[in-house]
Amino acid sequence: MAGVLAADPTLADFGKDPLWITIVKAVMLFLFLALGVMFGVWYERKLISRMQHRYGPNRAGTFGILQSAADAIKMGLKEDIFPRTVDRVLYLLAPVIMVVPAFLAFSIVPFAPIVNLFGVRTPLQLVDLPVAVLFMLAMGAVSVYGVVLAGWSSRSPYALLGGLRSAAQVVSYEIAMGLSFVAVFLFAGTLSTSEIVAAQAQTWYVVLLIPSFLIYVICMFGEAARIPFDLPEGEGELVGGFQTEYSSSLKFALIMMGEYLHTFTASGIAVTLFLGGWRAPFPISLWEGANQGWWPVLWFFIKFVLTFSFVVWVRASLPRVRYDQLMSLGWKVLIPVNLAWILLVAAVRNVMVNDGDKTLGIGLGAVIVIGALAIWMRFATVNQRRKEAKKAQVEAEFEELSNEPAAGGFPVPPLDLPHYRGVSRP
Repeated sequence: MAGVLAADPTLADFGKDPLWITIVKAVMLFLFLALGVMFGVWYERKLISRMQHRYGPNRAGTFGILQSAADAIKMGLKEDIFPRTVDRVLYLLAPVIMVVPAFLAFSIVPFAPIVNLFGVRTPLQLVDLPVAVLFMLAMGAVSVYGVVLAGWSSRSPYALLGGLRSAAQVVSYEIAMGLSFVAVFLFAGTLSTSEIVAAQAQTWYVVLLIPSFLIYVICMFGEAARIPFDLPEGEGELVGGFQTEYSSSLKFALIMMGEYLHTFTASGIAVTLFLGGWRAPFPISLWEGANQGWWPVLWFFIKFVLTFSFVVWVRASLPRVRYDQLMSLGWKVLIPVNLAWILLVAAVRNVMVNDGDKTLGIGLGAVIVIGALAIWMRFATVNQRRKEAKKAQVEAEFEELSNEPAAGGFPVPPLDLPHYRGVSRP
C-alpha cells in the first residue's frame, strides 16, 4: 500500500470548516443515505431475483429502478392508522428513534482524505472524534430503544415479544462487536476513524486481524437485524415482530429506512476499520495519485457496494436461526474467542513492538494459541459427551414408551379409522 500522504486528515483538521461547508457536507451525507436507501431496496430486489432466476422489478422505469420511488410515495400518502389502545406519543416517537441515530452514526465515516470542496480544503467526513467508534456503538445501542418502544407502545403481544427479542439480541452481539474493535484500537493506537484509516496505509487490518474481522461480520447482521439474525421481526413466529401494529404508512417507511441505514452504517464501519477505508486496493495503490483528490471516493464506494452485496447474498442464502442459537453463539463462542484473541494481540504486540523481540513475540503467540485450542477442545469434548448422553437418554425413553401397549405411535396416538370415517363401532 502507498504510504501516508500529506493530505491524510487527522483530528487537528476537524472543527476548522466554515459553517456553510459543514452544512453542505451534512446535506451531501443526508442525500447519499436517503437516495442510497431507495437504490439499495431496488438493488437488493434485483440481486436476489437473479439469484432465484427471476427478473425482479422491471416495470417502473428502466430496469424497474423507479419501483422504490413508487413505494416510498405510496407509503408517504397512505392513510395513517392508529390502533385504539396504543400509546400515541411513544408509538410516534419509536420510528424516529430508530432513524435519527442511524444518520448520526454514519457521520463519522470518512469518504476521502482532504479534498477541495467549493474552493475550501476540507476532510470529506462530516465529523471525527477522539472516541468516534464508541460514538457509533452508542448510536447503535440507542436505536434499540426505538425497537423496544415500538413493541411496547403497540400494546400487542406479538409486537412486545419482538421488542423483547431485540433487547436480548443486543446483549448477545453488542459485547462481541465491541470486543472485535479492541484489536483495531491496539494496532492503530486511536479510536478516531480518520486516523484508523491512516494507520492502514501499509496493510489493511482485514489481513492482520482476520479473526476480529470475521467476528465483526457475524455481529454486523445482528446490528442490522438482518437474516440470519432478524429475530425482532420473525414473521414466521411473531406475525411481523415489533412493527406488527404499524400500517404501511410513513411510520412503517421510517422503520424500514432505519433498518437499511443500520445496514449501511455496519457496512461503512467494516470498510473503515478493516478494509482500508477510502484507500485504493493493491495494485491500484501503486499509482501515486490513487489516494489523492476525489479518487478515494470511488474506492470507498466500490468497497461499500461489495460489502452490502455480501449482506444481501447472505440473506438469500441462509435461514433465520433460532433465538436460543443466537444467544448461545454470542455468549459461548463469539465473546470467549474474542477475549482470547485480544489477549494474543495485546501480548504479541507488546513484545514485538515495545520490546523489539520478534522471536519471543511469535513464541508467546504460539503458546497462547495452543493453550486456547487445548481449552476449546476440552470444552468441545465435554459438550459432545453431554450431547451423546442426552441423545441416548431420549432414545431410551422413546424405546420404553414405544413398548407400552397404550403408547401406540408415540408421540402421535393411532387414529381409530372406522370411527374417524363415521362408521359406528361394533
